[in-house]
Amino acid sequence: MTTVAFWVTLMVIGTSFGFYYVLAQVRPELLETDNWELSSPEIVWMIVTTVAAMTGAGWVASRLARRILVPLNSVADCIRRVAAGDLSARAVGGDLSLGEASRLAEDFNSMADQLERITHEKAQWNAAIAHELRTPVTILRGRLQGLADGVFTPSEEQFSKLLAQVEGLTRLIEDLRTLGLSESGHLHLQIVETDLGDEVRKVVDVYEHAMAASGQRIELDLPPTRAHCDPVRLRQVLLALLENAKKYAVPGVVRVHAGVAGGSCVLRVEDEGPGVPAAVAQRVFEAFWRADISRSRDSGGSGLGLAVVGAIARAHRGHAVCVPSPLGGTAIELTWPDVPAPEQPSAAQA
Repeated sequence: MTTVAFWVTLMVIGTSFGFYYVLAQVRPELLETDNWELSSPEIVWMIVTTVAAMTGAGWVASRLARRILVPLNSVADCIRRVAAGDLSARAVGGDLSLGEASRLAEDFNSMADQLERITHEKAQWNAAIAHELRTPVTILRGRLQGLADGVFTPSEEQFSKLLAQVEGLTRLIEDLRTLGLSESGHLHLQIVETDLGDEVRKVVDVYEHAMAASGQRIELDLPPTRAHCDPVRLRQVLLALLENAKKYAVPGVVRVHAGVAGGSCVLRVEDEGPGVPAAVAQRVFEAFWRADISRSRDSGGSGLGLAVVGAIARAHRGHAVCVPSPLGGTAIELTWPDVPAPEQPSAAQA
């Protein structure tokens, strides 16, 4: 900027004198002097003007350079630190930084925050998955080793226990697969027109005996209605909600409602308690999260059931919420639009 100011000043002075020189040659009557020599005041004025312009330009350039280079250098340094593995590095924009440079630092910090969060969640997921898999695998190994060594006598009871652990592993693997497909955007649904009441009754008929063993009675509220959904995924959701109520709800009524209202499909499961605090209600849909960290896997499940429910709700372009129930406990409610699946283009159209 100093160099530019110097040459601009010279150009202004030079063109000014050139203009008057040409004017004197073409229209001398307009200028009543033949003395074109520079006077001392004019020379001093030129020097002072040039020095002042260069000084001002240098001062402005230094201020501008600091406002641009401070955030840029900070971003460059943080990029090197992140590349070296330090995900806590954050760029400094500064209050006096230019808008573009400041936004660059803010965007970098936002990216670094997301990267650190994702890395932290990935580490938590790996640890949680390892923990959830370790328990059933350890039990299976111990039981099988005992059978091989003759410590346990082969019996129907022993094989039933082994089969229960295998079924638990199967459910865990399927839940992880569903969540993985949801996170990658590949959880595809087969949306068809479905009788909601019929699908709900299929699940209830299979699971009501297990609920009764826990002292819970299923109460159905199923007005005759048809809706658009994936029936297989719907049954998976309802099974997860009933299992959640079986594990956490007090003995009593578990009410299941399914219907269509205002162009939206609703599936709701309510219980009589103890309920979930409002401050953490929406966290129930996070993977591996439990309201009581003291719960073991045997009493609290894998922590994936409601996360799968939320993922399937999002795949239906809907959402899942956890709200207080009129029965005094918790109500888990899924809502999604009652619209048919978009038509796939035929081979001829493609």
